[in-house]
Amino acid sequence: MPKHGKKYLEAAKLIEKERLYPVEEAVQLVKKVCYTKFDATVEVVFKLNVDPRHADQQLRGAMVLPHGTGKSQRVLVITQGAKETEAKDAGADYVGGKELLEQIKGGWFDFDVIVATPDMMGELGKMGKILGPKGLMPNPKTGTVTMDLAKAIDEIKKGKVTYRTDKEGNVAVIIGKTSFADDKLVDNYRAIYDVILKARPAAVKGTYMKNVAMSASMSPSIKIDHAL
Repeated sequence: MPKHGKKYLEAAKLIEKERLYPVEEAVQLVKKVCYTKFDATVEVVFKLNVDPRHADQQLRGAMVLPHGTGKSQRVLVITQGAKETEAKDAGADYVGGKELLEQIKGGWFDFDVIVATPDMMGELGKMGKILGPKGLMPNPKTGTVTMDLAKAIDEIKKGKVTYRTDKEGNVAVIIGKTSFADDKLVDNYRAIYDVILKARPAAVKGTYMKNVAMSASMSPSIKIDHAL
């Protein structure tokens, strides 16, 4: 078990461990127990009854949160020709082709999301070992492999989040910052909750959502009564 500091332990005392909190109450409490000096990120983790070893039980997708994430995303677009102008006009932070891929190979990662046109995926595919572990490989399921660069960039800048199951069947998603108004965090939570609920794989029998927990950066988590 990891050792927690004094502030964490003090914050944890404010949470009833076995209680399932209504989301409105959880949002208020997550702010109360957050002790960071910076504007902390609020995250929700869905523990699902899925077996990610089976392709038909893996969840992966993306959505634009109603109120964004509070985090500005730096977008790198890998494309060529006339599409470079489209990407620049749409507000991409970096635009280019093979020369930028060479920079990445050299250790450059001053960006958060990569968007690519389909014609460049052959080159990107060669970099799977570099981009895959960092979760940076573009994917059609998350809208990051597309010919409509303007739409992709606009959605990312507005607060698009991607979600996918990890090896344990958990899905972790950022829903905003502790500086957000309570109702905005609740709206964002409900939006991603609905998406995860509708994404239930047909192969899942019995309980789908085992539990849902909310936490802020470095702070203890709060269990949510997701049946409400």
